[in-house]
Amino acid sequence: MSGEGLDALVTEAVDGPGPDLDAMSTLDLVRLVNDADAQVAAAVRAELPRIAAVVDAAAERMARGGRLVHVGAGTSGRLGVLDASEVPPTFGTGPDVVVGLIAGGPAALTGAVEAAEDDAGAGARDVEELGVGPLDTVVGIAASGRTPYVLGAVRRARELGALTAGLSCNAATPLSAACDLAVEVVVGPEVVRGSTRMRAGTATKMVLNTLSTLVMVRLGKTHGNLMVDVRATNAKLRRRAVRIVVAATGAGEAAAEEALRAADWHAKTAIAALALGCDAEAARRALRAADGRLSRALESR
Repeated sequence: MSGEGLDALVTEAVDGPGPDLDAMSTLDLVRLVNDADAQVAAAVRAELPRIAAVVDAAAERMARGGRLVHVGAGTSGRLGVLDASEVPPTFGTGPDVVVGLIAGGPAALTGAVEAAEDDAGAGARDVEELGVGPLDTVVGIAASGRTPYVLGAVRRARELGALTAGLSCNAATPLSAACDLAVEVVVGPEVVRGSTRMRAGTATKMVLNTLSTLVMVRLGKTHGNLMVDVRATNAKLRRRAVRIVVAATGAGEAAAEEALRAADWHAKTAIAALALGCDAEAARRALRAADGRLSRALESR
Protein backbone atom coordinates (compact mmCIF):
# COMPACT_ATOMS: atom_id res chain seq x y z
CA MET A 1 0.00 0.00 0.00
CA SER A 2 1.20 3.53 -0.77
CA GLY A 3 0.62 4.66 2.85
CA GLU A 4 3.26 2.37 4.31
CA GLY A 5 6.42 4.14 5.46
CA LEU A 6 4.99 7.57 4.65
CA ASP A 7 6.09 9.11 7.95
CA ALA A 8 9.78 8.60 7.11
CA LEU A 9 9.67 10.80 4.00
CA VAL A 10 11.25 14.27 4.06
CA THR A 11 8.23 15.70 2.26
CA GLU A 12 6.00 14.38 5.07
CA ALA A 13 8.30 15.37 7.95
CA VAL A 14 6.74 16.69 11.13
CA ASP A 15 9.48 18.00 13.44
CA GLY A 16 7.56 19.41 16.40
CA PRO A 17 4.40 21.48 15.97
CA GLY A 18 5.92 23.84 13.39
CA PRO A 19 4.77 27.44 13.00
CA ASP A 20 1.30 28.30 14.26
CA LEU A 21 -0.09 29.36 10.89
CA ASP A 22 -3.43 30.45 12.35
CA ALA A 23 -1.71 32.95 14.63
CA MET A 24 0.41 34.60 11.91
CA SER A 25 -0.50 37.73 9.98
CA THR A 26 -1.30 37.29 6.32
CA LEU A 27 1.85 39.13 5.29
CA ASP A 28 3.97 36.88 7.51
CA LEU A 29 2.26 33.83 6.00
CA VAL A 30 3.03 35.06 2.51
CA ARG A 31 6.67 35.63 3.53
CA LEU A 32 6.83 32.12 5.01
CA VAL A 33 5.63 30.51 1.77
CA ASN A 34 7.89 32.73 -0.33
CA ASP A 35 10.92 31.90 1.83
CA ALA A 36 10.16 28.21 1.37
CA ASP A 37 9.78 28.64 -2.39
CA ALA A 38 13.12 30.48 -2.55
CA GLN A 39 14.86 27.26 -1.53
CA VAL A 40 13.46 25.25 -4.44
CA ALA A 41 15.80 26.58 -7.12
CA ALA A 42 18.84 25.57 -5.08
CA ALA A 43 17.45 22.06 -4.64
CA VAL A 44 16.89 21.80 -8.39
CA ARG A 45 20.40 23.14 -9.07
CA ALA A 46 21.88 20.28 -7.05
CA GLU A 47 20.34 17.87 -9.56
CA LEU A 48 21.42 19.61 -12.78
CA PRO A 49 23.84 16.87 -13.90
CA ARG A 50 21.09 14.25 -13.51
CA ILE A 51 18.58 16.44 -15.36
CA ALA A 52 21.08 16.97 -18.18
CA ALA A 53 21.58 13.21 -18.47
CA VAL A 54 17.83 12.71 -18.92
CA VAL A 55 17.69 15.47 -21.56
CA ASP A 56 20.49 13.93 -23.60
CA ALA A 57 19.19 10.38 -23.35
CA ALA A 58 15.63 11.36 -24.23
CA ALA A 59 16.66 13.60 -27.13
CA GLU A 60 18.79 10.85 -28.66
CA ARG A 61 15.82 8.48 -28.71
CA MET A 62 13.33 11.10 -29.84
CA ALA A 63 15.58 12.00 -32.77
CA ARG A 64 14.98 8.43 -33.94
CA GLY A 65 11.20 8.72 -33.58
CA GLY A 66 10.65 8.10 -29.89
CA ARG A 67 8.36 9.88 -27.47
CA LEU A 68 8.66 11.53 -24.07
CA VAL A 69 6.02 10.13 -21.71
CA HIS A 70 5.25 11.70 -18.32
CA VAL A 71 3.52 9.42 -15.80
CA GLY A 72 2.17 10.56 -12.45
CA ALA A 73 -0.72 10.67 -9.99
CA GLY A 74 -2.44 13.62 -8.34
CA THR A 75 -0.43 16.84 -8.51
CA SER A 76 2.50 15.06 -10.14
CA GLY A 77 0.27 13.64 -12.84
CA ARG A 78 -1.42 16.96 -13.50
CA LEU A 79 1.92 18.71 -13.87
CA GLY A 80 3.06 16.01 -16.29
CA VAL A 81 -0.06 16.37 -18.42
CA LEU A 82 0.25 20.17 -18.31
CA ASP A 83 3.85 20.03 -19.52
CA ALA A 84 2.94 17.61 -22.32
CA SER A 85 -0.01 19.74 -23.45
CA GLU A 86 2.12 22.87 -23.76
CA VAL A 87 4.76 21.37 -26.06
CA PRO A 88 2.76 21.16 -29.34
CA PRO A 89 1.77 24.85 -29.62
CA THR A 90 5.19 26.05 -28.47
CA PHE A 91 7.35 23.78 -30.61
CA GLY A 92 5.03 22.69 -33.42
CA THR A 93 5.05 19.00 -32.52
CA GLY A 94 2.23 16.53 -32.88
CA PRO A 95 0.24 15.65 -29.74
CA ASP A 96 1.87 12.22 -29.61
CA VAL A 97 5.49 13.43 -29.23
CA VAL A 98 5.25 14.38 -25.54
CA VAL A 99 2.47 12.51 -23.75
CA GLY A 100 1.09 12.75 -20.23
CA LEU A 101 -0.49 9.82 -18.34
CA ILE A 102 -2.29 10.40 -15.04
CA ALA A 103 -3.66 7.85 -12.60
CA GLY A 104 -7.43 7.83 -12.92
CA GLY A 105 -7.40 9.15 -16.47
CA PRO A 106 -8.76 12.50 -17.69
CA ALA A 107 -11.24 12.78 -14.81
CA ALA A 108 -8.27 13.13 -12.43
CA LEU A 109 -7.18 16.36 -14.13
CA THR A 110 -10.00 18.39 -12.61
CA GLY A 111 -11.08 16.24 -9.67
CA ALA A 112 -9.46 14.01 -7.08
CA VAL A 113 -9.33 10.30 -7.94
CA GLU A 114 -7.16 9.53 -4.96
CA ALA A 115 -7.38 5.73 -4.87
CA ALA A 116 -6.12 5.49 -8.44
CA GLU A 117 -2.56 6.16 -7.33
CA ASP A 118 -2.51 2.87 -5.38
CA ASP A 119 -3.08 0.73 -8.50
CA ALA A 120 0.29 -0.42 -9.85
CA GLY A 121 -1.45 -2.64 -12.38
CA ALA A 122 -3.21 0.35 -13.90
CA GLY A 123 0.13 2.08 -14.42
CA ALA A 124 1.48 -0.97 -16.23
CA ARG A 125 -1.65 -1.24 -18.37
CA ASP A 126 -1.57 2.44 -19.30
CA VAL A 127 1.96 2.26 -20.71
CA GLU A 128 1.09 -0.96 -22.53
CA GLU A 129 -1.98 0.66 -24.09
CA LEU A 130 0.17 3.60 -25.18
CA GLY A 131 2.42 1.16 -27.03
CA VAL A 132 5.57 2.19 -25.18
CA GLY A 133 8.73 0.76 -26.75
CA PRO A 134 12.54 0.99 -26.97
CA LEU A 135 12.66 4.47 -28.52
CA ASP A 136 10.49 6.02 -25.82
CA THR A 137 11.54 7.75 -22.61
CA VAL A 138 9.12 7.31 -19.70
CA VAL A 139 9.48 9.77 -16.83
CA GLY A 140 7.83 8.62 -13.63
CA ILE A 141 6.87 11.60 -11.45
CA ALA A 142 6.12 11.18 -7.74
CA ALA A 143 7.02 13.60 -4.97
CA SER A 144 7.18 10.69 -2.53
CA GLY A 145 9.11 8.50 -4.96
CA ARG A 146 6.94 5.53 -4.07
CA THR A 147 3.50 5.90 -5.71
CA PRO A 148 2.35 2.42 -6.84
CA TYR A 149 0.74 3.62 -10.09
CA VAL A 150 3.99 5.30 -11.13
CA LEU A 151 6.14 2.36 -10.04
CA GLY A 152 3.95 -0.04 -11.99
CA ALA A 153 4.23 2.18 -15.07
CA VAL A 154 8.01 2.59 -15.06
CA ARG A 155 8.68 -1.06 -14.28
CA ARG A 156 6.51 -2.19 -17.17
CA ALA A 157 8.01 0.47 -19.46
CA ARG A 158 11.48 -0.80 -18.62
CA GLU A 159 10.41 -4.37 -19.42
CA LEU A 160 9.18 -3.09 -22.79
CA GLY A 161 12.63 -1.65 -23.51
CA ALA A 162 11.94 2.03 -22.87
CA LEU A 163 14.41 4.31 -21.13
CA THR A 164 12.99 5.17 -17.71
CA ALA A 165 13.67 8.19 -15.51
CA GLY A 166 12.33 8.96 -12.06
CA LEU A 167 11.56 12.43 -10.72
CA SER A 168 10.95 12.61 -6.97
CA CYS A 169 11.41 14.99 -4.04
CA ASN A 170 12.90 12.50 -1.60
CA ALA A 171 16.26 10.70 -1.54
CA ALA A 172 16.97 7.03 -2.29
CA THR A 173 13.41 6.29 -3.35
CA PRO A 174 11.90 3.09 -4.78
CA LEU A 175 11.19 5.10 -7.95
CA SER A 176 14.85 5.94 -8.37
CA ALA A 177 15.76 2.28 -7.87
CA ALA A 178 13.22 1.20 -10.48
CA CYS A 179 14.51 3.57 -13.21
CA ASP A 180 17.56 3.83 -15.45
CA LEU A 181 18.07 7.49 -14.49
CA ALA A 182 16.95 9.36 -11.39
CA VAL A 183 16.42 12.99 -10.40
CA GLU A 184 15.81 13.56 -6.68
CA VAL A 185 15.01 17.18 -5.81
CA VAL A 186 14.95 17.12 -2.02
CA VAL A 187 13.02 20.27 -1.13
CA GLY A 188 12.37 19.40 2.51
CA PRO A 189 9.16 19.69 4.56
CA GLU A 190 6.26 21.71 3.21
CA VAL A 191 4.84 24.82 4.93
CA VAL A 192 1.59 22.89 5.23
CA ARG A 193 3.10 19.57 6.18
CA GLY A 194 2.64 16.89 3.55
CA SER A 195 1.06 19.26 1.01
CA THR A 196 3.36 18.37 -1.88
CA ARG A 197 1.43 20.61 -4.26
CA MET A 198 3.60 23.37 -2.78
CA ARG A 199 7.42 23.19 -2.80
CA ALA A 200 7.50 19.72 -4.33
CA GLY A 201 5.03 20.82 -7.00
CA THR A 202 7.11 23.89 -7.79
CA ALA A 203 10.26 21.77 -8.09
CA THR A 204 8.46 19.29 -10.34
CA LYS A 205 7.24 22.06 -12.64
CA MET A 206 10.75 23.52 -12.86
CA VAL A 207 12.32 20.19 -13.78
CA LEU A 208 9.65 19.27 -16.33
CA ASN A 209 9.91 22.72 -17.96
CA THR A 210 13.65 22.25 -18.25
CA LEU A 211 13.42 18.70 -19.55
CA SER A 212 10.82 19.20 -22.26
CA THR A 213 12.19 22.57 -23.39
CA LEU A 214 15.78 21.43 -23.70
CA VAL A 215 14.81 18.20 -25.45
CA MET A 216 13.09 20.39 -28.04
CA VAL A 217 16.22 22.54 -28.31
CA ARG A 218 18.31 19.43 -28.91
CA LEU A 219 15.83 18.34 -31.61
CA GLY A 220 16.27 21.61 -33.51
CA LYS A 221 12.91 23.11 -32.58
CA THR A 222 14.53 26.47 -31.82
CA HIS A 223 16.92 28.77 -33.70
CA GLY A 224 19.12 30.71 -31.32
CA ASN A 225 16.61 31.26 -28.54
CA LEU A 226 13.69 31.78 -30.94
CA MET A 227 10.73 29.38 -30.94
CA VAL A 228 10.72 29.07 -34.72
CA ASP A 229 8.27 26.15 -34.78
CA VAL A 230 5.58 27.99 -32.79
CA ARG A 231 2.03 27.46 -34.08
CA ALA A 232 0.70 30.91 -34.96
CA THR A 233 -2.95 30.05 -34.37
CA ASN A 234 -4.21 33.34 -32.94
CA ALA A 235 -3.52 37.07 -33.22
CA LYS A 236 -1.00 37.09 -30.36
CA LEU A 237 0.97 34.21 -31.81
CA ARG A 238 0.91 35.65 -35.33
CA ARG A 239 2.38 38.84 -33.93
CA ARG A 240 4.99 36.78 -32.12
CA ALA A 241 5.80 34.93 -35.36
CA VAL A 242 6.38 38.25 -37.13
CA ARG A 243 8.80 39.34 -34.42
CA ILE A 244 10.60 36.00 -34.61
CA VAL A 245 11.08 36.27 -38.38
CA VAL A 246 12.28 39.86 -38.08
CA ALA A 247 14.75 38.92 -35.34
CA ALA A 248 16.11 35.95 -37.29
CA THR A 249 16.45 37.62 -40.69
CA GLY A 250 16.63 41.36 -40.18
CA ALA A 251 13.75 41.78 -42.63
CA GLY A 252 11.16 44.48 -42.12
CA GLU A 253 7.81 43.60 -40.58
CA ALA A 254 5.94 43.84 -43.87
CA ALA A 255 8.35 41.43 -45.58
CA ALA A 256 8.24 39.10 -42.58
CA GLU A 257 4.45 39.00 -42.60
CA GLU A 258 4.36 38.42 -46.35
CA ALA A 259 6.79 35.50 -46.01
CA LEU A 260 4.75 34.09 -43.12
CA ARG A 261 1.51 34.21 -45.10
CA ALA A 262 3.21 32.37 -47.97
CA ALA A 263 4.53 29.81 -45.45
CA ASP A 264 1.12 29.22 -43.82
CA TRP A 265 2.38 31.18 -40.78
CA HIS A 266 5.21 28.74 -40.08
CA ALA A 267 8.05 30.92 -38.84
CA LYS A 268 10.84 28.44 -39.60
CA THR A 269 9.75 28.13 -43.23
CA ALA A 270 9.40 31.90 -43.60
CA ILE A 271 12.89 32.45 -42.17
CA ALA A 272 14.40 29.89 -44.52
CA ALA A 273 12.62 31.43 -47.52
CA LEU A 274 13.86 34.93 -46.72
CA ALA A 275 17.39 33.83 -45.84
CA LEU A 276 17.78 31.56 -48.87
CA GLY A 277 15.97 33.88 -51.28
CA CYS A 278 13.50 31.21 -52.34
CA ASP A 279 9.78 30.52 -52.16
CA ALA A 280 8.06 28.68 -49.33
CA GLU A 281 8.02 25.30 -51.05
CA ALA A 282 11.76 25.42 -51.76
CA ALA A 283 12.30 26.45 -48.12
CA ARG A 284 10.31 23.44 -46.96
CA ARG A 285 12.46 21.15 -49.11
CA ALA A 286 15.62 22.69 -47.67
CA LEU A 287 14.32 22.14 -44.15
CA ARG A 288 13.36 18.53 -44.84
CA ALA A 289 16.84 17.89 -46.22
CA ALA A 290 18.27 19.36 -43.00
CA ASP A 291 16.05 17.20 -40.73
CA GLY A 292 14.11 20.31 -39.77
CA ARG A 293 17.14 22.10 -38.34
CA LEU A 294 17.08 25.70 -39.52
CA SER A 295 20.77 26.41 -38.86
CA ARG A 296 21.73 23.42 -41.00
CA ALA A 297 19.39 24.47 -43.80
CA LEU A 298 20.89 27.95 -43.82
CA GLU A 299 24.41 26.56 -44.26
CA SER A 300 23.63 26.18 -47.99
CA ARG A 301 23.61 29.96 -48.43
